[in-house]
Amino acid sequence: MWDDAFPSFLIGLREGLEAGLIVSVLIATLVRSGDRARLPQVWTGVLAAISLALSFGAVLTFTAASLSATAQEAFGGALSVVAVGFVTAMVFWMRRSARTFSGEIREKVTGALSMGAGMLIVTSFLAVGREGLETALFLWTTARAAGESAGPLTGAAIGLVLAAGLCWGLYRRVLHINLTRFFTATGAVLIVIAAGVLGYGLRDLQEGGVLPGGTSYAVDLGGSIDAGAWYSTLVQGVLNLTPTMTGLQVAAYAGYLAVVMPLFLRSTPGRPTQPAPKARETEPARPAPVRRRPAWVVPVAVVALPAALAGVAVSLGSSRPAGAQTVAVSETDCGKGFTAPKPGRRTFQMHNTGDSTSEVYLIDPGTGAVYGEVEGLAPGTTRDLAATVAGGTYAWRCVPSSGKAVTSRAVRVTGGGGATAAVVPVSAADLAAPLASYKAYVEQGLATLVTQTRRLSDDVEAGRLGAARTDWLTAHRTYASLGAAYGTFQDYDQKIDGRPDGLPGGVHDKDFSGFHRIEYGLWHGEHASELAAPARRLAADTAALRKAFPTQDFDPGDLPLRAHEILENTLQFELTGDADQGSGTELATADANLAGTRELLTVLRPLLTSRAPHLLTAVDTDIARLQKLLDSAHASGSWTPVARLDATARGRLNGATGQLLEDLAPVPDLLEIRKSA
Repeated sequence: MWDDAFPSFLIGLREGLEAGLIVSVLIATLVRSGDRARLPQVWTGVLAAISLALSFGAVLTFTAASLSATAQEAFGGALSVVAVGFVTAMVFWMRRSARTFSGEIREKVTGALSMGAGMLIVTSFLAVGREGLETALFLWTTARAAGESAGPLTGAAIGLVLAAGLCWGLYRRVLHINLTRFFTATGAVLIVIAAGVLGYGLRDLQEGGVLPGGTSYAVDLGGSIDAGAWYSTLVQGVLNLTPTMTGLQVAAYAGYLAVVMPLFLRSTPGRPTQPAPKARETEPARPAPVRRRPAWVVPVAVVALPAALAGVAVSLGSSRPAGAQTVAVSETDCGKGFTAPKPGRRTFQMHNTGDSTSEVYLIDPGTGAVYGEVEGLAPGTTRDLAATVAGGTYAWRCVPSSGKAVTSRAVRVTGGGGATAAVVPVSAADLAAPLASYKAYVEQGLATLVTQTRRLSDDVEAGRLGAARTDWLTAHRTYASLGAAYGTFQDYDQKIDGRPDGLPGGVHDKDFSGFHRIEYGLWHGEHASELAAPARRLAADTAALRKAFPTQDFDPGDLPLRAHEILENTLQFELTGDADQGSGTELATADANLAGTRELLTVLRPLLTSRAPHLLTAVDTDIARLQKLLDSAHASGSWTPVARLDATARGRLNGATGQLLEDLAPVPDLLEIRKSA
């Protein structure tokens, strides 16, 4: 948990100390001027600032919870970028003002003393409120990045408590801190953390569809680094660096550090100003009040006002569309509040009343066909589900992450009109036949692969490297055509087709093996004696995989997922040239990936035809167009390397692959295995 807590601990300590020092200066000025009676005015302003910060956090939390998943990504990403701007301005301001800000606050207090209670409340409110808003925004951003972890709130609480203790020590003059050095050191660390928050925010904007480049990865170490290991968790929690990052994320992270850090380290703190004049020892003259109001009225009003405004904002931000029903989602309350709606386009507000995350589906209880769904509905949150209803019977199916699926009572809708097209759910039994067909295809491919890798090993052993290059491409294309089974191959995939990304020694690392290790050697002039051992190891690994495959657990739900993922990886690795180790045959691999996708769609075609016949028509057209472009790069037995394609040809390839991916995107949802009640 500490990895998620540290950034929030640092911001809590730093912002808490900054706000606490301001409060200490305010109090000390009043005490030394003999004006203790006005201390409640300071605390009123402080409480109002705290109320404002908490209310702001509530608005962010509940407003975001009422948005769609895509809108949540865009909303969170935008606020992350704003938070980075605030933090950057804050660290520069505090470094520049650390030596002089107590004198500036004393001057403001001295002026406020002669202007009545209202101005002193406003002075303390503004002095503390800025830090409170910055803290609320940054904590909301880091908490969202950490998901369900309690680390950010725990870290912030510890930081704020420690800051309060330090401020008390400074006020009582039992503790001395070099504030300039403190704010410089913590500022440098916060700049590094802010760079990660910026990258995380931009990634959210990409996933929310606001920024492009969501599939253009600059770093992908997912196959080499365990994302769940303690060191990965630590780096992700503190720095927001993940094993997979897009080009925009990396550019923003590096660019922010390259610009901001040198400017911060070169900036010099401001010179001390002349001491502020002391406040008068005697209480300033005030006009005698004509009418005294109760002492509690102002404090209650200024504290309650932000909370009231936040309540209004949350209410407006999550206001229901006209005619929307609120429907309960849980194992015990599934469908509670659901009444027969009028025909037409309707929005239902799905509210999770349980204690676990849940999925919910609007279904036809007779056939199980699905009209709409909401996934990942967290406890206590509400999300909209929109669907067009017509005459027929409808019910809700709630699927808690912990517990059994339940189906609500059915309601009958009378009237005409066309309903949202329903998707008939599939079961593991429905996918049994396609899975059996595809497993037979993989077993045949592995048998061929074993023969081909043995031939490759024999040619390398005999020093026939020209023949070995031909053998390598033939065998690698066979393996690439088995893409839907990669997740089933377990560790064998890394041994057989792993890339050197993330290995300490890169292409020369002792753990670099498989097709790409041999590719590097064959096309970089290595001697046959250097390649003999890797070739034998590859042949042995493919033989072991062939033997193990019949006993490996092949999840039938993987088939619909791979229909999209095979070509997604092609766009990421082959069509960018990232996977190439010297052979220049990326398009040959892309061609094999396309063949594997075509085979997968063949076994899934009966299920897809009954659910989305028009989708297959578009997909077939896309495949034919992409195949034609790949064929144009293959002539006389050789393939044009991606790097040698002109901009027009490369753009057409990427565009055709992207269009095919877009048309394949609905397949996982259409063939998702759903729990039945």
